[in-house]
Parts: sequence; structure tokens; C-alpha cells
Amino acid sequence: MSLSLKIYHKLPGWSRNLAASLRGHYLNSWRYDKNSQILVEQALERDFWGRKDWDRWVGNRLDKLLSRARTSVPYYREVWDERSDDLQSSDKLENWQILEKDSVRKEAENLVADDRNLKKMFCDHTSGTTGTALNIWASSDTVKHWYALNEARCRNWYGVTKNDRWAILGGQLVTPATQTKPPFWVWNSAMNQLYLSSYHLSLTSVKSYLDALCRYRVRYILGYPSAIYTLARSALALGRRDVTLHVAISNAEPLYDHQRETIAEAFDCAVRETYGMAEMAAAATECSEGNLHQWLDAGIIETDDNDEIICTGLVNPDMPLIRYRVGDRAKFAKTPCACGRSLPVIASIEGRSDDVLLTPDGRIVGRLDPVFKKDMPVIESQIIQKTLKTILVKYVPAPDFNSSAGRDLSNRIRERLGDVEVILEKVSQIPRTPRGKFRAVVCELSAEERTKARGF
Repeated sequence: MSLSLKIYHKLPGWSRNLAASLRGHYLNSWRYDKNSQILVEQALERDFWGRKDWDRWVGNRLDKLLSRARTSVPYYREVWDERSDDLQSSDKLENWQILEKDSVRKEAENLVADDRNLKKMFCDHTSGTTGTALNIWASSDTVKHWYALNEARCRNWYGVTKNDRWAILGGQLVTPATQTKPPFWVWNSAMNQLYLSSYHLSLTSVKSYLDALCRYRVRYILGYPSAIYTLARSALALGRRDVTLHVAISNAEPLYDHQRETIAEAFDCAVRETYGMAEMAAAATECSEGNLHQWLDAGIIETDDNDEIICTGLVNPDMPLIRYRVGDRAKFAKTPCACGRSLPVIASIEGRSDDVLLTPDGRIVGRLDPVFKKDMPVIESQIIQKTLKTILVKYVPAPDFNSSAGRDLSNRIRERLGDVEVILEKVSQIPRTPRGKFRAVVCELSAEERTKARGF
């Protein structure tokens, strides 16, 4: 745990709210400015463009992206210098080699254009679906364009805005894992955001979560579907009908039909699925017809013979990810959507079906990807729950992994799961499923053990 997080956790509740709000002001300064609404309106107009308009727009962006990558990005410049006799082919996307996550991890700084100063760029840290830590840099303009797309298609489509009060059920340690009494959240006034800890959600704490949603007059919620589902199921079990939302928006995990139905019933709201990534290489959101639409202005999606997604991001020309293998799989629908939008329909996405873990005190924990963000020297990892109190972590170490990093990894897991035994197992590769799918989290508890641990 970082020193700043230790200090933050010692603060009283009102001080944590202040710290969260100050952070919110900082993030807002990167994400929005006086031109943001114009960018939102332009994105909404593009939703109904014809095929020729889209081809022209994407083609123009792609030409500029490929040219800039070949001439101004050290990583790609080196690649094409080695293919100097084939430079003319660089103007065709299909002639570029596949970019793997490991290359992005190792060559992150070399993937940034050399006319950019890293100190003046926003750096995001992500582990994605593979538990692989990545650093992504973006300019102020890129960040603002990306959040304009999100405002248009993750809020406007659903009848809400960033000015509405909203809640997020996420993986940040906004309260210490050892805390047993509410509040298990912080109020970020700068973003009208109630950040609810997904790590403290349990049958004994759920009443306080529902009370908080009412007290802060939350209009919509965003988060892991496994966490929102737990909240919804508990609300129904408690007979709570005082929490009504305009929409519940899922991210980071697949949204299953039984989860959607329970959430909709509990909160009397629409439930919408989203797909995206911190790398800003691709995104999709669900429309009112229940179809998931690819954002053509975010990136180009190719699929190989195994339906694996290969993305070329169009939003971030300063750290271009060209033909980037994401690790997910997708199938596209062949028929247009009744909503009238020309954005392609994604029939299904695979690759994000992580299990949830159960804690000895009855909490249900979704993704644990924050464990591997930033400074953890792990190439990829898999967390396996063997028993309620035993966690096995298979990890592929980076060259700088040492015993101190191992202790830090174990401590980060205990911070989220409580008093559990953490066993570290060094491996050369994390096993995939028969279909080549990566699972970052696996729960091996039997159905009976899961039911007993949940209490229902």
C-alpha cells in the first residue's frame, strides 16, 4: 500500500470526502472544457451517418494516424526502418504487425510520439482482463475527446448527464478493507459521484449501501454487474423498494440475463451494458433496443479466424495502438439495429467472464485488477480461490520481481479480502481455457460452499 493511501485511510470520513472531491476537480480539468458539449453533439450526429460518411471520416483519421506512427513514434519507426524496402506498404493497415499486450507493457514510453512530453500528459494505469499492468499516456485533447464520446454514448443515450448525481461500485480502496462500519463510500462533490467500495458489500452491510443511495439522491449507478447484482438481490430480499434509479450501467464484466432481470426489478430501471478499455482502442454501448454498438470513431475493430479482437485506436494519435490484440473475442451482427444508428452491432463479446470471490465474512468481491496496477512487476496473473480462506495466485514475474514485491502482492489481496492465506505460485504462463480464453479470477468453491458463504 502506498504511503498516500495509508494516510488517506487514517482520515475521518469528511476528510476522505474532501480528498475525493479535490481529486475529482483535478480529473475534471483534464476531461472537460468549454468545447466539450460541442464534441458531444458532434458524436451524437455521427451516430446516424451513412456508410460513405463513416468511411471517409475513419479513412482520414487512419491515414494521419499511420503516417504519424511511422515517422514520430520510436517503436513503430524502428519497425519500419527494418522494413525500409517495404515502406510504401505502411499506408495499409493490414500490412502492420499485430501489437501484443506484452509489447505495450515493455515499450510503453517508446510508443509515445517523440514530440510529446510525458510529464505534460495524463498517465492511466490499467491491468485489463489479463492482470497485465499497462501505462497509457494521452494528451489533454485526447482525454477530452474520449470523455466527450463517453458523455454522448454512456450518458446521453440513457437520458443522464455528468451533472446528475450518480454512484459507482468500483475497485478503489476508498475505505480500508478492515473497516467494519459504514461509511463504505466517499462523496466526490466535484463529480456528483458517490464512490461505493465493492470490497465491503455483504449481507450485513447492504442496508447501509441502500440507505446511502437514497440519502445522496443517486439517479443512476455504474459498476461491475456482479456487484450491482448483489446489491439488487439483497434489496429484493430486504423488501427495499425505496431505491429507484433511472438506469444501471454495467462495465468491466459480462452482464448476464439473470443479473439484468434482478437489477431491473430491484431498482425499477433500465439496465445497459458497456464495453471499453483504458487503452482507448475500442468501445461499445448498448442502445434502447438491447444491442451493443461499436463506436466507429473510437477505433477500428478487426477479428481473426478465432473471432479475437484486433483494435486500432483512433482517439489517441500520441500513443497509437495499431492492430492491438486486446484478448477478448467478438462476433458482429449482420443486420442493422432498429434504433436507426449506423454504428455496427456486436452480437456478443467474450473474454471478461471473471468469477467473483467470497470472503470469510460474507462479502462478495468482483474483479481484483487494481491489485496489479501501477508498480506491480507482474507480466500476467490469475487469482484462484481454493477455499474461503485460501487464495492461490499464479503469476508470471517481470525481471524486477523480488520477495518484497511478493509480500506487497499478498498484502494487497488481504487488504481487499481480509484474513486469508495467500499462496504465490510462480509460473511461466497462465493457462487458458480450451477456447483460449483468459480468466483473471477463478473461484473453485462448490455451489454449496458459495451459497453458505453468501447466506442465500
